[in-house]
Amino acid sequence: MSHKEVIIGAGCFWGVEALFMKLEGVISTTSGYCGGSLQDPTYEDICKGNTGHAEVVKVEFDDEIVKLKDVLFYFFRLHDPTTVNSQGVDIGEQYRSIIFYSNDEEKNIALDLIKELNEKHFEGKIVTQVEPSSTFYPAEDYHQKYYMKKYEGGNGPICHFLRVL
Repeated sequence: MSHKEVIIGAGCFWGVEALFMKLEGVISTTSGYCGGSLQDPTYEDICKGNTGHAEVVKVEFDDEIVKLKDVLFYFFRLHDPTTVNSQGVDIGEQYRSIIFYSNDEEKNIALDLIKELNEKHFEGKIVTQVEPSSTFYPAEDYHQKYYMKKYEGGNGPICHFLRVL
């Protein structure tokens, strides 16, 4: 087993986490905050929209089962990467589309995929930010596995959906 991880933001982390938990090869998910200037932010801090953080999910996956490019392709399927600082009714910098990379290889995989998707799958231009990884702060316990706890087995209504690309 080869463990890798990526931190991604695609709007509300509850739905992103719930869908990633269903992707084959994903080992674990953690909702949190990344990309801002405030140390140890809370959900209340993030909701004010002035910390610079995004609601994100750290996705740990088995690279022998699913490759980073496939994880990122799935990420682009579960939100609209052509909208700036918003996903549906969630509006603000904390809901931006973002990929945090750990090295140049990951950065290049993300940028190459964005170029490919812009050419073939999206009418609007992808505005997903691709930035070096920064400190990841896990969200409060009540945010972790939110849909699994709120809806037995995670089968309730969800704020994200998987589009066909």
